Amino acid sequence: MKRILIVLAAAVLISAIAQTADAQFEGEVREIRMDTIMGIPEPTKVGVDEMRYIGLDYITGNDSLYMNYVTQIVQWDLDFHAEYELVRVDSFFMQVYGLTEVDVEGWKRMGAALLVKLEAEFPGTKMMRVRWQLWDAESEELFARGVQERPRAEWRDLGHEIANDLVYNLTGDQGIFLSKIVYCKRMGRAKEVFTADYDGSNEQQLTTTGTLNLSPTFSPDRRWIFFISYLDGRPSLYRIPADGGDAHQVAKYDGIMAAPSVSPDGNKIACVLTKDGNSEIYVLDLQGNIIKRLTRHWAIDTAPCWSPDGSMMAFASDRSGAPQIYTMDSDGLNVRRVTYKGGYNDSPIWSGKGDRLTFVSRTPRGRFDLASCDTSGADYRILTEVGQNENPHFSPDGKHIIFSSTRLGQASIFTMDITGRNQRRATNSGDCSNPSWGPNP
Repeated sequence: MKRILIVLAAAVLISAIAQTADAQFEGEVREIRMDTIMGIPEPTKVGVDEMRYIGLDYITGNDSLYMNYVTQIVQWDLDFHAEYELVRVDSFFMQVYGLTEVDVEGWKRMGAALLVKLEAEFPGTKMMRVRWQLWDAESEELFARGVQERPRAEWRDLGHEIANDLVYNLTGDQGIFLSKIVYCKRMGRAKEVFTADYDGSNEQQLTTTGTLNLSPTFSPDRRWIFFISYLDGRPSLYRIPADGGDAHQVAKYDGIMAAPSVSPDGNKIACVLTKDGNSEIYVLDLQGNIIKRLTRHWAIDTAPCWSPDGSMMAFASDRSGAPQIYTMDSDGLNVRRVTYKGGYNDSPIWSGKGDRLTFVSRTPRGRFDLASCDTSGADYRILTEVGQNENPHFSPDGKHIIFSSTRLGQASIFTMDITGRNQRRATNSGDCSNPSWGPNP
């Protein structure tokens, strides 16, 4: 975990989404069980049948592979979601009952509360059409269905879109499975900016500066990625198109520039500047001009983060002796200390509902973990328990967190539910850090 002074000094899979055609039953959103763990339900168990072919023409071996690939994507996505847990086919169960396939009753016996059925067609020479059905395993009731169609080559996006449809019909919330992540990867002595699908697939390198790049973050409209770069010898604010292109300098000031955070309306950028001799938080416009200085304190103030509605800001400061989390109004007024547990707290982020903060906390074992508390500082929880963990950022639905961790040696990007459950590795190669999760398309 880099201390604030060091940070200041140093300061997943195919092509674009095609048109879709869908249809689903009208009706109310299904209710789900809720527990008391930070508002996240205990995972509802869901089974996903292997995809069946329902066309009339013969299909190729590659078409069978596409069916398998899309099924796996839907299974992975639903199992990733904070509110669902995949029930896998039990070969022993099938053997005992002499089954070659599992019906709704069989899925119920294996513990599934919900069942997804998938049927494939291959219209034309390039397209793949999948019809999905969502069943209540207990009542054996079909309560939602739809269809998605894309070119075969976009099988991964096809699976993600089906999973998004399922999540919407179950929760009323937009699915996150077509969202992107951005992070930095060490390339020799440099750190370059990369993007990937939410699960780490389809990695693409955005920058080739050959220098140090830090703290990339999406604009709310997904068009731009803002980041800090040493391209001209000292840390300055740059932006680059999210789908690739040339990087352009946005702002450059004397001293250090660090920790950019784009406002929810996309019109302002909070960042850290030392141009007046001390680390203070400023708000800039999109052309890099200073709108307002928010903090005026002898201590080091850093890591600003906007609340979801843009009315407040969380930040880290050592004005109490060691770094702790504070909040203030977005105009710099009403500064209030939030954290009192943990001897070193840094890098705060707001939950999607604005009722909790997640941050890096040095725990009694001396390890840097991710922790969470409500905005009053109460209900302090440790979310990670292995490696050094930092750089948290929320998913678009506010139910998952992306972060970097050294638990496997060099730093990698991981994700988890906001309760700390279901921790998964997203990057499989390289020294990766500074992740941020982009908005839904």
